[in-house]
Amino acid sequence: MRIVEEPLSGLLLIEPRVFHDPRGHFFESFNRAAMREIGILEDFVQDNQSLSARGILRGLHFQRPPLAQGKLVRVAQGSVLDVVVDLRRSSSTYGQYFSVTLSDKNQLMLWIPPGFAHGFLTLSDNTLFLYKCTAPYHQVSEGGLAWNDPDLGIHWGIEEPLLSEKDKMNPSISGFNSPFE
Repeated sequence: MRIVEEPLSGLLLIEPRVFHDPRGHFFESFNRAAMREIGILEDFVQDNQSLSARGILRGLHFQRPPLAQGKLVRVAQGSVLDVVVDLRRSSSTYGQYFSVTLSDKNQLMLWIPPGFAHGFLTLSDNTLFLYKCTAPYHQVSEGGLAWNDPDLGIHWGIEEPLLSEKDKMNPSISGFNSPFE
């Protein structure tokens, strides 16, 4: 497994060892001992899966403490532009974003610790997105930021993605009172 620490402190891009042969490929998508070796000590309590057509944008989402979620995300089928925004007030990168393409071709995984908003844009039809979470979903604790907030300046590469009604109402980061230290 190869680990790349990204510019936003705490984010880890994980490249698993993939074994290929004429039948296809195999890799460990999760191994608790291996995760602990690279510093991911949290316990995962919930697995989520979404299936989306091309041009679907989900996010930017987070959960407030005490039910803030860390997420280990990957794509089993298709591809996404995965985006995270640092919401930790004490961080030197507060309000900055990081993006990476995750796909079934590159098999990359991204560790997103609590304190980040997360979203993704599907780049292909029938994209199957998987994520392990360190806290269960809790509707009262959920929050979001506008995907197209000019203050964030995220380069999604799309003008009009398909959004949920809830995501259309997400606020700008300006005036946002972050619950994360």
